[in-house]
Amino acid sequence: MVADPETLRHQVAVRDFKRARREASMQQLMARITGESADLLAYNEVCARLKVSDSVDLGVQEIALDAIVGSVGRYKDFTRSFMPKNDQAETRWVGVKTAVNDMVGMPPIDVYKVGDAYFVNDGNHRVSVARQLGSKTIAAYVTEVVSRVPLTDHADPDELICKERYLEFLEKTNLDTLRDGANLSMTFAGHYRNLREQIEAHQASMAERQGAPVPDVQAVTAWYDDVYLPVIRIIREQGILHNFPERTEADMYVLLSERRAQLEDALGWSLDTETAVTDLVKRSQTWRGAGVGVRLRGAMTPLSLEDGPQTGEWRRRMLAVRHYDRLFAKILVPIRGIPEDWLMVQAALAVARREQGRLMGLHIVTETAQKEGVVASQIKHVFDKRCENAGVQGELVVTTGKVARTITERAAWAVLVMVNLMYPPAKTPLRRLGSGCNMLIQRSPRPVFVLPGRRGSNMKHALLAYDGSPKASEALFVAAYLAVRWCVSLTILTVETRYTSAESMLLAQEYLAKYNIAANFVLREGYIGKAVLETVALHHCDLVIMGGVGFRPVPHLVLGSTVDLMLRECKQPILICR
Repeated sequence: MVADPETLRHQVAVRDFKRARREASMQQLMARITGESADLLAYNEVCARLKVSDSVDLGVQEIALDAIVGSVGRYKDFTRSFMPKNDQAETRWVGVKTAVNDMVGMPPIDVYKVGDAYFVNDGNHRVSVARQLGSKTIAAYVTEVVSRVPLTDHADPDELICKERYLEFLEKTNLDTLRDGANLSMTFAGHYRNLREQIEAHQASMAERQGAPVPDVQAVTAWYDDVYLPVIRIIREQGILHNFPERTEADMYVLLSERRAQLEDALGWSLDTETAVTDLVKRSQTWRGAGVGVRLRGAMTPLSLEDGPQTGEWRRRMLAVRHYDRLFAKILVPIRGIPEDWLMVQAALAVARREQGRLMGLHIVTETAQKEGVVASQIKHVFDKRCENAGVQGELVVTTGKVARTITERAAWAVLVMVNLMYPPAKTPLRRLGSGCNMLIQRSPRPVFVLPGRRGSNMKHALLAYDGSPKASEALFVAAYLAVRWCVSLTILTVETRYTSAESMLLAQEYLAKYNIAANFVLREGYIGKAVLETVALHHCDLVIMGGVGFRPVPHLVLGSTVDLMLRECKQPILICR
């Protein structure tokens, strides 16, 4: 005997219900394993916690089923994906399923809308059947309720907690009314307390500077405009959220603030936000795609034989954070405490004054006990006093380690390294292997400004040694900056060799012409080092700008380089770029 169609539909509906129940059980099991919620949000609880107010009737709309995150009265009866949690729902569920093979012709459900999220007021079983059928949308009468902190279309209990904390933050600061478009939504519920503490600290700082109490409204807007927004602009300009797709801008602000504090604690220097941004992005990409062989080779290679950073990396980072007008605002100054070092500090202070920058002093000792010793204390006292007298901000850190490696590692947190050269690179390969100066120039991620012994410089007329190579192009970029920013006169020297033609000079001419920078161009033949030294003397240059070592470490160790010769023979400061 063949069953009638109505009976068949009922049997199919019962079978589908049991399948939906199994799916619900599996979702609940996985939720316990993963710790993620599989429950619907309770509308009344959401309203109470988010303090919803007025409502607006939006009429009938087609809404996404995935955006339905809760229910008014049935939030305990269904999972997050609206699979039935208990067998008591079978009769009602089967009745709805029997009435339709799809959702066409079903009356619209009734929902409340909070932000981009929906809560079912009437029609929970219809939503469940629609989800089981694989539908993407459903017709609904929509009533929108207004909340100061609207939910997203994937809201869960964690988001609800975050939104509640955000509401408390807004009630205390009124930031959303003081600054139109301000959005400080976070996925870190506990971090709104950090923002309030920052505002309070900023308010206290303003009051100290002004010598009078600062109103709360003024403190909130000043913090948002002068502290928060500049960081957000950097986050947007550098596309930071692409590396952290599940986070918000406010999340990244907090992460960067925390990372900055960690770095300052570890390094002993005050750092800017751009440094924290660069570090956070770099950490997120560390070793990505690098195999065991690469890591092992890096661990076993002596520092003097390691390749340095990629040519042009420093310039790309500077331009990424829009530092067009202050390339050398953070200057690393290693100090041993000998008299020649203080001449170098004076030169560094002169650069810092021109750049409105600051000095990052570094004194390296061999033993931990020496960090608190008399010598270190005296060096710090003299350093602080000289910075104070020059009107330049400066901080000196005392740390342990090998000199060349420590300077190289610390250089990443500055934008320029200034060193006093007492022991130039030797002429023989074996002695070059142990040269700390060679290691620094080869490995430094930042330009290195080398001052020869006891000589200073007014840095008014620079000679650029240019051969058209990538490193020389980096030096050309710096020379152009100094010409514009410092009003330095330029002499551009190109030496024809079997590797460098006279046409290389045309590249420099074209580059400088784009920025209306005047320069004296000199074309020579013969040995490069000799030509540079003679041109420096002939044109009375008091600064040499050049690219870094052209050879990779091993050939450079054997053959030496023009840079080595210049460091031995040149009596003027040398700015080495890579």
